[in-house]
Amino acid sequence: MQKTVITYGVIAGLILTVVGYATKSLWMGDDGKMNMELSMVLGYLNMIVALSMVFFGIRQFREKQLGGKITFGRAFMTGLFITLIASAFYVIGWMIYYHNSDMAQTFPVQYLDHMKEKWTAAGLSATEIDAKSETFARNMEMYKNPVIMAGMTLMEILPVGLFITLLSALILKKK
Repeated sequence: MQKTVITYGVIAGLILTVVGYATKSLWMGDDGKMNMELSMVLGYLNMIVALSMVFFGIRQFREKQLGGKITFGRAFMTGLFITLIASAFYVIGWMIYYHNSDMAQTFPVQYLDHMKEKWTAAGLSATEIDAKSETFARNMEMYKNPVIMAGMTLMEILPVGLFITLLSALILKKK
């Protein structure tokens, strides 16, 4: 299982980091402003494509090492380990990118401006927008801590990976 998990985890991690960086030009305008919706859609689409390696890794393990049979539990554990390796790549890749790009300087301001537009469109009062903005500012201050940043980044990808792992284990279990 170890070789399969490492192989498919690394493949998924490389897809996450390479495709994530390669698509930057699609969601970053010439003026340096991000298209928040497009970046989110492309980001989650990239996660789904990369984490499809969980399915292929479980299937490979089942067919090559287990003679075509695997329990739900064993399939889930295999997928979980692939997800964890891919997630580590995602977190490390994001932290390197965040600390070595100009985007790191402008992202919080751009994101807050984007959210203020959404809150205004939703009909929130100026007081409510100010309160949400203050909460955002406190969160961004916490985000400067590398442990908090890593944890928050992990929480972006881990739920997606767990869902794909669960679904793959259900589909691929064979007694």
